[in-house]
Amino acid sequence: MATIESFNKSELKKSNPLLTMLRTTVETAFYGSNMHEVADISEAYQLAKSSPGVIITDMPVKEAEKMGLPADAKVLVENGGKITGRTAKARRYVGEDKAEDEKLIGIIREVIYQNRRKAYNKATAYVGLDKDFIVKAHIAFPEGNENNLYSWLLNFQWANDVYNDLYANSKQYDEGDIYVYTDPEWRHPDYPQGLAYFEPDRNVACILGMQYFGEFKKGTLSLAWGTAHRNGYVSCHGGLKEFSLADKKRVFAFFGLSGSGKSTLTHSKHHNKYKVKVLHDDAFIINLDDGSSIALEPSYFDKTQDYPADHPEQEYFMTVQNVGVTKDVDGKIVLVTEDIRNGNGRTVKSRYATANRVDRFESPIEAVFWIMKDDSLPPLIKIDNPVLAATFGATLATKRSSAEVARQGENRDQLVIEPYANPFRVYPLIEDYNDFKKLLSREGVEGYIINTGAFLDKDVTKDVTLSAIESIIDDTGTFKPFGKGTGLSYLDVPGYELPMGEGAYKYLVKERMNMRKEYLVKFNAENPAFPLPDEAINAIDQIINAIK
Repeated sequence: MATIESFNKSELKKSNPLLTMLRTTVETAFYGSNMHEVADISEAYQLAKSSPGVIITDMPVKEAEKMGLPADAKVLVENGGKITGRTAKARRYVGEDKAEDEKLIGIIREVIYQNRRKAYNKATAYVGLDKDFIVKAHIAFPEGNENNLYSWLLNFQWANDVYNDLYANSKQYDEGDIYVYTDPEWRHPDYPQGLAYFEPDRNVACILGMQYFGEFKKGTLSLAWGTAHRNGYVSCHGGLKEFSLADKKRVFAFFGLSGSGKSTLTHSKHHNKYKVKVLHDDAFIINLDDGSSIALEPSYFDKTQDYPADHPEQEYFMTVQNVGVTKDVDGKIVLVTEDIRNGNGRTVKSRYATANRVDRFESPIEAVFWIMKDDSLPPLIKIDNPVLAATFGATLATKRSSAEVARQGENRDQLVIEPYANPFRVYPLIEDYNDFKKLLSREGVEGYIINTGAFLDKDVTKDVTLSAIESIIDDTGTFKPFGKGTGLSYLDVPGYELPMGEGAYKYLVKERMNMRKEYLVKFNAENPAFPLPDEAINAIDQIINAIK
């Protein structure tokens, strides 16, 4: 089996690396008499529809029986309170602060003790959808949180006969199952925004005081991504698609934060110009040896703001969070989306929303696109070497969406840097840098920047972006130097001419490159044990010095 879920008596020793204090504390709680094992997705649905505050709409779940649900299953809605996005500030990792570790393990033991009289539901699912990578995961929620448990099982792959068999015959890893213990109602004066405490290399987490579903989804994914990273894969927060041409297949990856356009680009059919297959639009891994890729989830956790009442995509909703409901003219309970109630309305959407979904690409990846919203950059830039390409990934500049609670001092209109568009990394950034540099060094792999925001004062439209990508697919694009000696070239797009002769533009470009350099210098000063290499800073310096 892929992960370790049981031990021989000879292995039950303090020297066993899986038997750490946090992992043992959390896993032990799963065997308490207050824990009810949810048998399957159908039971999870029945529990969720009866959970306090859950709204049963009159919208049917499409292809319900194919997913193990009752034929008459309906879309369920549950809304949270003030917080409707992820809270990165609440994350802690074992080993970051030894003094706080001692405090936190005591807090968690006390939480589990105080919750012994609370009824809990626990469930099992799989993360990774191929025999080469499939990890067993377990989660436990207190009674009253059944909709989050149901959504978690829908988002990942609930344990049915097909996947139990796949798992039983899958590649083995020296890794433990994932365990996630939760208590959304927990409160503590020292952690007013909640606490998400991880021991990444032991595949365990405790998520307390947070009710937003994205915390449980991304918390589980963080551990699975870490597992993949330790075992020869690049862990990716992005979208991956394959274009079938007459003589070859081309696989492109798009990396961007929520709201950057990665899902739109991943799912675009390009006016049916190509035969397109989609791996996923949020979570996948790439094998560093052969360039193949595997999806981690069957479903999609999608924003609802672009799906009004008559949008066909609503047919594939299964659960919905943080949206309004109302009655239509026929008296049926329906959704009020478009972020009218609050920002970041979300849905767990079934895999059937994408007719051309697959769980693995054998064809190696050919192109990596960093999606940015930086108005100093034209719609598409080609990066000429793997060091510079990996460095731009490490300094991916974009804007926050409503999917995440803004950090102190940030506003949503300012540019922020989020390395590789992945705020869920549970290992040192240098390891991602090395992985992406190795990936971008593979023969036939190219690096690009897509600007989906505005270039100077002109918006980069969706059609412009798609046309730019199509020019890469068809090898029809004309590229011009982005300044002499920068290591960059830009796609010639009518209406988005590069004003390199203007001093104001040169100043803006230098300012944005200096922003990236300052980020790297500051990062290294704050992380002396795991700094990024000098070659990354030198690569940005080369651009700054070349623009005169």
